Amino acid sequence: MKDSFPEYELPEPPSEGEKSPSSLNKLAKFLLDLLQMLIITLVLYLVIDAVIGRVQVESISMLNTIEPGELIMVSKLAYRQNDFQRGDIVVFHSPQTPSEDFIKRVVGLPGDEVVVEKGRVYINGIAYEEPYIRAEPLYSGTWQVPPDSLFVLGDNRNQSSDSHEWGFVPIENVFGRALMIYWPPSQMKVLQRTNPVTASAP
Repeated sequence: MKDSFPEYELPEPPSEGEKSPSSLNKLAKFLLDLLQMLIITLVLYLVIDAVIGRVQVESISMLNTIEPGELIMVSKLAYRQNDFQRGDIVVFHSPQTPSEDFIKRVVGLPGDEVVVEKGRVYINGIAYEEPYIRAEPLYSGTWQVPPDSLFVLGDNRNQSSDSHEWGFVPIENVFGRALMIYWPPSQMKVLQRTNPVTASAP
């Protein structure tokens, strides 16, 4: 008696250049995963870019706090409530040339009287110590800060184009508050909100 086996046909191997259904499914899944990853990356970039800016400092006006060539992370949302403080380091569009961005330190707030004389800054009659400056200012003057404006100076007081030369910064020109130096890695540091310290009455 002959053994009998059910008849069946072996599937024909895919012809050369033709992918099997399982290979096509894997390729489609890979492309879908890649597309999802690209979309998530784009969304994250747009969200981060909406709140965090990045600027490169090119001048020497903020020595010794910030060196030329360093990259700074800037909070674009820091002043939604106009929460400016003396000592903040801010990035703003130049009042004279809006296409240029400057980085300086806030010294005077709206309504303040700022006096610079004998190498010291007085705000509303109170002298302040500023441990972050490179050298005492060699200039002098008196400025009354108008509403909705700031009086800003560079930490490198005697080599900085700032409010003592060209006046006040409209608050609407402020791009954000400098948060940290992130490049080069060896210079990475957080830029604290450093209020000037009251010294004495003049």
